[in-house]
Amino acid sequence: MIQLEQLTKVYGHGDDAVTVLDRLDFSVEAREIFAVVGPSGAGKSTLAACVNLLERPTSGSVIVNGDALSQLSEEQLRVARRRIGTIFQSDGLFSRRTAAQNVALPLEYLGVTKAETKKRVAELLDRVGLADRANAYPHQLSGGQRQRVGIARALALRPSVLLSDEATSGLDPASTAAITSLLKELRDDLGLSILFITHEMETVRQVADSVARLDHGHIVESGRLVDLLRDPASPLGLALNPVRPSVVPAPGLTEWIVSYASADVPADWVSRLSASVGQVSLLGAAIETIDGQAVGHATIALTSADEPRISAAASALGLSIRSAAPLTSKELVA
Repeated sequence: MIQLEQLTKVYGHGDDAVTVLDRLDFSVEAREIFAVVGPSGAGKSTLAACVNLLERPTSGSVIVNGDALSQLSEEQLRVARRRIGTIFQSDGLFSRRTAAQNVALPLEYLGVTKAETKKRVAELLDRVGLADRANAYPHQLSGGQRQRVGIARALALRPSVLLSDEATSGLDPASTAAITSLLKELRDDLGLSILFITHEMETVRQVADSVARLDHGHIVESGRLVDLLRDPASPLGLALNPVRPSVVPAPGLTEWIVSYASADVPADWVSRLSASVGQVSLLGAAIETIDGQAVGHATIALTSADEPRISAAASALGLSIRSAAPLTSKELVA
């Protein structure tokens, strides 16, 4: 488990002081993947460095499994850091060492016997699906495979926490999906707490249980992924699954955005809504299943413009609905 309590990081002094992280509070439970998203300059990289104390926080606490890291001695901190495995944006592999030799590095540093190291490395490479690439050098591996080696190395000391700092940045969609699937498997199998720092909203939908948006050093919104996606008033939810351009409705029809607002939306909601408010024309949709629950939104067209009646009918089906602004010519071309 990871807890951040009033975590603050300031660079410089006096008039030159810049607050990069400002009193952050959040926690990552065991078996949870907690994503932190935000634009460039939001403080994501500094957050990653502060969590494993590569950067000392100016104030506040980073607590891992009950230990406040900033209060530990250097010797105690070296031991505590073993509980935190880090996956870097660039895989960080040594080019002159094979996959197996890269994974072995943390074990060699701690003086683990050669026999135990060999056994553990073989186990880890098998766990990430690279048992047959143990003797390959980084340049002989794909980007996704190199990142898998990095994950295996991060697991070498049996951490309880994984810190993923832009681990899927630059990977193709198939490799990204494979990495996120692997992280979820590791979370489930090993009971890990995973802090997943990224700017990729699509990836967040694939991997996260909870999400926080970091902007100018502040957490401006956070919550469970499914709850955010079901909240039509959530800016973060909309950023995670934006409304996409849809088919232009026929003249005389009104355009509406329908969002899944509960877990009880019936599969035949289109026909049920039609029975209440008149013919429903489906113009576009972005519906998916996350954690076994349907979330997302659809763009529809109706002959009616009676908003109170339409809203009541949608609400009875577990949906929220709002009038859609007319599409601009720029959106139609996008």
